[in-house]
Amino acid sequence: MREKPFSKIGDELLRIRRDVSRAVEGRSAPAGFGVDQELITAFGAGTLSPAGQQELAEQVARQLPAHWSQPNTLAEAMSRFIDDLGGQRELIAWLDEYPGLPRLVARLYVLMGLLDQYSENPAVVAALREYREREPYPAGLKGYLVPQTNDDTLAGLAFTIEELLSDGQQGKAVDLALATTDCLQRVAPRAEKLDPALDDLGEVMDHTHQDLQEAAAES
Repeated sequence: MREKPFSKIGDELLRIRRDVSRAVEGRSAPAGFGVDQELITAFGAGTLSPAGQQELAEQVARQLPAHWSQPNTLAEAMSRFIDDLGGQRELIAWLDEYPGLPRLVARLYVLMGLLDQYSENPAVVAALREYREREPYPAGLKGYLVPQTNDDTLAGLAFTIEELLSDGQQGKAVDLALATTDCLQRVAPRAEKLDPALDDLGEVMDHTHQDLQEAAAES
């Protein structure tokens, strides 16, 4: 993935996102959920074959969007695995090394991390609100946005992307992610004017868009 978006994300990417308790009530973990702990052990010992590493990456990528539903034994194993890698950022960088679903999930989590951060930036929120006064539902976002724009709007899109991934709807997650980056590229000039510290918002979204397109094409 391109360095620019990755350099902007924080260290906490696997968070319990807003409304998750209500959203997941009564839902079960997705099909194929779980990670073979023998693969984790072999990886830590440095004895896992390249094919085994690809399989481990795919298993991690499948369960990551539903991290909220991990049984305790898996949660403990994953926590050790992530710590061995160096943290959540390093986990995302590791997933990006493997083509297919792992790389796609990694790049979607980069976008989600960016959205969580931009949700907390008043200039981005204000610029998005102004843009939506002219274009209430930007292309690809109708059905995902509520009428009011506030500091939950972008974080809410991150939540929905993760929810779609958890449901196995990778195509819809990618479509929503690309529509979101398109929208923020249009918002960027105004946000950058309101807050000069955001002078690379448009570039970050452009790079993120390209990363997602490339990963989607190979998955």
